[in-house]
Amino acid sequence: MATKMDTTVDKNLARLRTAYATLERGDLDACVEMLTENFIANVPGVPDPLYGRETWRLGAQAMLEGFPDLQINVEDMFGVDDNVAVRVHFRGTHRGDFQGVAATDRQVSFRSIEIYRIDGDKIAEEWVAPDMISLMQQISSPPATDQ
Repeated sequence: MATKMDTTVDKNLARLRTAYATLERGDLDACVEMLTENFIANVPGVPDPLYGRETWRLGAQAMLEGFPDLQINVEDMFGVDDNVAVRVHFRGTHRGDFQGVAATDRQVSFRSIEIYRIDGDKIAEEWVAPDMISLMQQISSPPATDQ
């Protein structure tokens, strides 16, 4: 028997899947509309939360400019109450400047663990932990040579 998506958790999981698909398409305007006006971003290396939709847009835009073919694979997702946890795998080609590193045309692959808080039908807060060390090593280190 098929079940209807009628629980809050099911709706939140669907909302996050839509958000990732929208980001992968590069539609930042639509992504921003999925966020609350007072959206809060908690990111590694920053002691205090960052506030606002435009702060999120700047980070997403930097990622898409650096990796315009970004592919997002949600490997695992589950929710409890108004929170959703995601294990996500990103892949792309470094075709633009990213974090001060000029394009290398290298393929990259990195993962992130992310938690979101949903308020009504909008994403209100995120805690993200992308493996930036791995990503930066992939674009910063000298290319491997055959010996």
